[in-house]
Amino acid sequence: MKVTSKPRHRTIDVDGLEIFYREAGDSDASGDSSPPCVLLLHGFPSSSHLFRHVMSPLASVGRVVAPDLPGFGFSASPGVDGYEYTFAHLADTVEAFLERIGVDRFFVYLHDFGAPVGYYLATRHPERILGLIVQNGNAHDDGLGSQWDSARAFWADPSEENRARLPEWLSYEGVRDEYVSGLPDRVRVLQPPESWHLDWGRMSRPGNLEAQFELFRDYASHVARFDEIADYHRTHQPPCLVLWGRHDTYFDLAEIMGYARVLDRLEMHVYDAGHMLLETHWPECAAVTGEFVSDVTAEPPLHT
Repeated sequence: MKVTSKPRHRTIDVDGLEIFYREAGDSDASGDSSPPCVLLLHGFPSSSHLFRHVMSPLASVGRVVAPDLPGFGFSASPGVDGYEYTFAHLADTVEAFLERIGVDRFFVYLHDFGAPVGYYLATRHPERILGLIVQNGNAHDDGLGSQWDSARAFWADPSEENRARLPEWLSYEGVRDEYVSGLPDRVRVLQPPESWHLDWGRMSRPGNLEAQFELFRDYASHVARFDEIADYHRTHQPPCLVLWGRHDTYFDLAEIMGYARVLDRLEMHVYDAGHMLLETHWPECAAVTGEFVSDVTAEPPLHT
């Protein structure tokens, strides 16, 4: 294996915040003929650790970059008084991060909370997006089943009474459930427990649970943008690869049909897995993602 294919682990200052990130592939390539960049955006409650297995395989087709979002993993976790925990602001930080490391155009991998961040990047600058890789990341009403009823009630009326009706997810048990909830035994035994222990250890930093709740509160703004995101899909037709764990208890499998309704260049794969698909099915996902990036990169560019 080439040295450049091995993940490097770095920390960089972005607007006064320490942002930790993992990178694989050639970071010195430049020009139109250089390999593409794949930006990997994790969701709740994880970090770039989620992508640890796929980075080296994907380095064979491009530069691969996976930052820890503020409040997650090994990036800085300022309190709610020191950072605006909204998805729009997380996107601001990611844009500044990309500028610092010299990334202009890229494929973007969207998982869970990474989806609203990535869709801000895409709708602000659609010309920068080479393609979408969506893995259990929601952008349509289709995916928000009855399990979101208490969240909808809270967003509409954020009273203490409605807050008390929310499921308990900001806890060790809630973090673990992100990995194992809904899984049949044959898949559950494939889940390495160190992942949710790492997540909870970082999430339980002082003030971080309040930050995570603010992001949950702001998820309502992402839901309110579904029509805008649909218009982005319809107008710009980004090539899209959908990877889905069918046992996801947070986003319904019906979500994938939202992408199928409007996107022309679409490939979908559904796996016997859950919300954290890459923990159990990373070889399959790395293979099809690498093929997708290679195929799209080889196609003549579209002007939209």
